[in-house]
Formats: sequence, C-alpha cells, structure tokens
Amino acid sequence: MIAAIKPAGANTRGLLAYLYGPGRHDEHTDPHIVAGFAMLGMSDPGRDQDATLTQLARHLDEPVHLRNSEFGKKVTDHVWHCPVRTAPEDRQLSDAEWADIAQRIVEAAGIAPPGDDLGCRWIAVRHADDHIHILATTVREDGRRPKLHDSGIHVGDACRQIETDYGLRQLKKGDRTAGRRPTQAEMHKAERLGWEQTSRAWLQDRIRSAVPHASNAEELLAYLQADGIAVKPRRGPSGDLLGYAVGRPGDLNKDGEQIFHPGGKIAPDLTLPKLKARLETTTPEEHPTARRGRPTTPWHRATDALDTLHTDVVDDTHNQARITALGELIEATAQTAPVHLRVELRVASKAFARAQRSQIRAENQAARTLRQAARDIAHTATGPDDSALATLLAALVWATIVAARWHEAKNHAHQAEAARQAVHHLQTAADHALAPVVDSLAARQPSDQARRTLAHDVRAAVPEHADRILTDPAWPALATVLADAEAGGHKPRQLLKEAAARRELTTARQPARVLITRIQHTSRNPAPNPRAEAARLRTTTQAYTTGPAAYVAQPAATPAPSNPANRPRL
Repeated sequence: MIAAIKPAGANTRGLLAYLYGPGRHDEHTDPHIVAGFAMLGMSDPGRDQDATLTQLARHLDEPVHLRNSEFGKKVTDHVWHCPVRTAPEDRQLSDAEWADIAQRIVEAAGIAPPGDDLGCRWIAVRHADDHIHILATTVREDGRRPKLHDSGIHVGDACRQIETDYGLRQLKKGDRTAGRRPTQAEMHKAERLGWEQTSRAWLQDRIRSAVPHASNAEELLAYLQADGIAVKPRRGPSGDLLGYAVGRPGDLNKDGEQIFHPGGKIAPDLTLPKLKARLETTTPEEHPTARRGRPTTPWHRATDALDTLHTDVVDDTHNQARITALGELIEATAQTAPVHLRVELRVASKAFARAQRSQIRAENQAARTLRQAARDIAHTATGPDDSALATLLAALVWATIVAARWHEAKNHAHQAEAARQAVHHLQTAADHALAPVVDSLAARQPSDQARRTLAHDVRAAVPEHADRILTDPAWPALATVLADAEAGGHKPRQLLKEAAARRELTTARQPARVLITRIQHTSRNPAPNPRAEAARLRTTTQAYTTGPAAYVAQPAATPAPSNPANRPRL
C-alpha cells in the first residue's frame, strides 16, 4: 500500500472537482465519500444531487476562513492531499475497510490525532476499486495548525501495519533515502514529448554516468555541460561553487525558458556537498615497492581494489563508502565494456544506485582505491581482453553480493533489494563474458594424468567442495588454469586455498567457474620466491633509512616451470 502525500495546495474546491470529476482519462467511477471527520454533518455530492462541491468545500474550509479573519497573516497552503493505493495483486477492499484505513492514516499523519475532537476537517473519497484520496484542511477547530512534521514517515509506518492487518502485499519500510517519485505532471509531459523517462530520471542517469569521469565538482559540471546538459552553477562572491542545477535539453516552461532541477531534488545523494565529499578524496602517495609484481591494466587494478570491499573492514562508515564507490565502478565498467554486455551492465548500475546510499554516513576517504579504479577504467582508451573482463565481472558479482549481505544485516531493506537486483544482471553479463574464456581453456586442457594429479590438489585444498568442482562442466578449463599457474611456478593447492578463502564457494552456482577467474587473476603475479622477498625487504629497509635515492629494486628469481604430470601422485 502506497500513501503519497502531495505538496500543500490552496484550492479545496478545485481538488474536489478533480476527485468527483471524470478523471483525465475517464477513469473515475462512482465517486463518493467513504469516511470523514466526526462532525462532517452534510450530504455527499456523490450520493445527493442537491449537495454541491462548493458547499462541501466551504464546510471543509470553515476553520481556515475563521483563522484568516482573526489573524493578519492568511493561511494559503491549507489543502492536504494524500492518495492511498493498494497493489495490483491485492484483493478489492470494501468501503468500510477503506474507511478504517483512512481513519488510521489521518491519525498517523497528525491530521486528526486519536481522541482529539479539535483536529482538522477531512474526508476520504473513493472513485476507483484500488484507491482513495484523503483531503484535509490544515487548520484545526481551535485555530491552530496541526503538527505534521515527519508525517510521511508516520503514514508509511501505518501503511506497513495496515498491510499486515488486511493481508495486503508487504512493502519495505522507508528510510528517507529514496529519490522523489515523478509527479503526474512530469509523467504526462514525458509522455507528451515522447520521452521514455521524466526529466529528473534522465538527469539522474546522466549525472551518475559522469561521476566516474570527474575528480572534483567543477570537472563534473564541465563534463555535464560538454554532454549537452544545461548547467546553472550557484557561486558565492569569491567565485566558490555553492550549488548547482541542471536542465534537460528541450525541457522548457510555458514561456519557453529552460527548466532547471537542483541536484538534491534529483536524488538525495546528488547534492553538491555530497558529490564533493565523494569526488574530492585525496589519494595517498604509494611506496615504490607497492606495485611490484602487480598487473598494470585498469581492469586488473580494479579487480584488486574490489578486495577492499570485504577486507580490512573498520566500521560501517567505511563499508558504506566502499559500496558507494562500488556503484561508480559498475557504472564505469558499463560504459567501457563490449557492446553486447552494456545493456545488462547499465541495468545493473541503475539498480545499484539505490544501494549506494543509506542513513549511514560514508567516510569517503576509505574508498579512494575503488574510486580511483573507476576513474582509471572510465578514462582508459582501450578495452580489456576477454580474460581480464571476465575476471572483473566475476569480482563485481561477488562484491555486490557482499554489499547486499551487509545491507541486509543492517536492516537496509530497500538497499539490499537493489543490490540483489544488480547481482542478477551482473551475473548474466559475467556468464556471457566468461563463456568464450572457458571454451578456449577447455580446448587445451592438460592430459588425463595431469588432470588426475590436479584433482588430488582440489580434494586436498578444498575437500568440502571437491565433488562439486570436479563435476562442474568448467572443470577441464579450471584444470588448464591450474596447469598454467603451476608452469609459472605457483602451487595449485595454495592458489585453490587462497581463492576459496576470498570467495566462499557454498553459494556459488558453478564453483569451477568462480575459481577460474580468481586463480587467473592471482597467478598473473610472479610466484613467491623466499630469497627474492628477503632481498626486497632488505632494500626496502635501506630506502626508509637512507631515502628514495638509495632504493635499488632486486629482480625476483623465476622458478623453473613444472608440469603436474611429472609430479608424484599422492
């Protein structure tokens, strides 16, 4: 059940004319009052031909006119309007049931508190099977204005209880992080102009697409302007940026002037302060040895960065920051991925936007690594190879699953659901990306003897998952990956243990495919060599002692290639 409180109005008679009229598309049938304030005391214009809408409006407005005649400052925003609608799959409610629902909603909103005989005047009009409209005038019988602060939250809570009591579809509790719903006027305008989205929804998509490309707010506005979006910055006397508004090309008012929407009216997390906090995080200097042996492409660096989402967790503010940056990485990947994957990835990015914000304040400095990875991908001129893309998408799937679980643990119902929707689309894209990689690896699988040896490694490293891995259709491809890694000096058992530790396999649909991407990524690094590592640590100590000029990199020794078929069987 959705109860959508509308902005305050000033014309009681005009709203009644709509409620009792035919509707914009002749959809109103049998309009009539199902409930009202205790002293309504007049006939229903929908049932009595002698009763008029003007009489009903005057009756509802009496406390307003009385207050205006006694006080110098007139009340003009006195019309409270709240449509209440059930879900399409819900049963049809009777007039008596709607009357009870209307009473509970006006009580929750503060329009007519329970036991208060001096509350506001109100009525509930039904003109369709699935909804009612509650109209109230917000001046009490004693001349005071009602206390309507947080009325939307209280009405939402009442609706959740009504759903339980009446066996209706259960919606999730609101948390004040949702974007504004499009108004009827916005939807009608989009339909009239042939637009698939309202202006605010269209602008939200464009701003989110631009975020990975910018390192500060000024760059973001410049990027939007270059993309053909009308930008109106608000600056102080010093020239500092204080706010901004954006407009969709062709979205004009009746005078032919561009309509602008402030960022905060587009989405709660697109205000200038929140965008600046996300974009203008500082990147720490990296020690010269930090990148030693690590892949250098943006795609592999992004995969490495995703590990920070579920490691080194300090507190919830860091988790929220990393989830926000994860959304930027998904968006950047959607923009640069091959064409056949972009539709699924863009849908995933759009779905995940709701998971990027919650009531927990994000400590954005904690997400600088992820955010830099998103910028690197957004700015790269070349696309990834098949293996790197499949590995990144698999990592995005797991990171989004982790985000969904964290939101669920924090009772962030809307965010958890958004993350789960994103997982579905990311998984589809990841499956498509991995298919050619698996086929290529399976085509050059190792010998039967080598596969038997590697199967022993699987049973020794991950015994609880061995049967599922070895019966997975992708096992021949995984055997190729393990054989390649061993030829490069890695130990298959160690790689399997590390991969299983980073991504639990119990919930994996196809564990062999999960291990393929993780082990391919890990085995790109040189195999550990104790002698070279000791030498590197000694030179690192000298660098800290004598300064950067004293640093001399020590090349790592390359182990001799091995073949799993030549190892003794256990």
